[in-house]
Amino acid sequence: MAKVVITLVKSPIGYEKSQRDTVVALGFKKGKRVVEKEATPQINGMINKISHLLKVEYK
Repeated sequence: MAKVVITLVKSPIGYEKSQRDTVVALGFKKGKRVVEKEATPQINGMINKISHLLKVEYK
């Protein structure tokens, strides 16, 4: 599978609880962090849900 490099560029404060929970589920603990995940359908769905908070690069 392809890798996805995800960067949190905007704080989830002020957004719905489900969106804040999605940020945590992707592995972000603090702002401006970078995580690398496999590009599975589940991860892609989470990315689509909070795409306005993220910068995404596919490897």
